[in-house]
Amino acid sequence: MIVQDRADIASAQRIVVKVGSSSISGESSWRIPMLVKALSDAHRRGAEVLLVSSGAIATGMPFLDLDSRPTDLATQQAAAAVGQNVLVFRYQEALRPFGITAGQVLLTAGDFEDPTHRSNAQRALERLLDLRILPIVNENDTVATHEIRFGDNDRLAALVAHLVSADALILLSDIANLYTKPPTEPGAEPLDVIGSDDDLSALEFGSTVVNSVGTGGAATKVSAARLAAAGGIGTLVTSADLVAEALSGGPVGTWFAPAPVLARLDKLSE
Repeated sequence: MIVQDRADIASAQRIVVKVGSSSISGESSWRIPMLVKALSDAHRRGAEVLLVSSGAIATGMPFLDLDSRPTDLATQQAAAAVGQNVLVFRYQEALRPFGITAGQVLLTAGDFEDPTHRSNAQRALERLLDLRILPIVNENDTVATHEIRFGDNDRLAALVAHLVSADALILLSDIANLYTKPPTEPGAEPLDVIGSDDDLSALEFGSTVVNSVGTGGAATKVSAARLAAAGGIGTLVTSADLVAEALSGGPVGTWFAPAPVLARLDKLSE
C-alpha cells in the first residue's frame, strides 16, 4: 500500500512506530500503557505494527543508582543490560490484556551493513509479523561501540522501515509538530507538510539531550524522516501523547511526503 498522506495511515498494513527515551522512561513511564493501547488498536484492525523503542539505558539508570545518563561506554552498556530486560517486561505487561505477545529484536549498525546479518534480521522480523507478534526493536547497546552506534533510534527506525518495506513510519517526539525554528524562539511556526524535494536549508532544527536520558532531537527526526521518505515511506513526526490520533490518520504532526516512484528510480540509477 502506498501511503501518500497522513490520513492513509489509518488503513496502512505495515507501520513502524518509534518512541524515545524521554517519552517512556522515568516519570514518563506512565505513557507505556497509553502507547500500547494505540498500537493494539492498530493491531486489532489487522495492521502489522513494529515498535522501535529507545529507553534501555534510561530505564536501567535507577537500578544502578545513576541520576543522569552515563557518559562512559561501559556504564552505558551495563545500564542497557539491566534496563532492556525491565523495559520489555513493562511492554509485555501492558500488552497482556490485549492478548498480544512482544518479540525483542536488538540490532547494531553492523547488522545493516553485513548482508548475512541484514538478511537474518529481515527474515526474523517478517516471521514475527506473520505470527502476529509485535516486534520491539532497539539498538543493542550492550555490544555497540561509540564508533558504530546509530547515535539515535530515529535513524534505526528509518532503516527498519526500509528493511521490512513498511507503508508508513511514525516518529514520536515531545512536541506535536516540527517548527521552522526551535519552538521556544520568537517567530517559530509549525510545519504541516514537507515535500520530498523541499529545501530545508533555511529552517533551524536543534538536537539536544532530553531530560538527561535521551539523545534525540528535531534534527535527528528530520534526517530520519527524509531517509524514509526518500525510499517511498511517508513519515509522520508528532508527540507521543498523540499516538492514537496519528495511527488513526488524524490531522496531527508534521508529514514528510514520500518521494514519487520515478524520483526513487532516478536516485537508484545515479
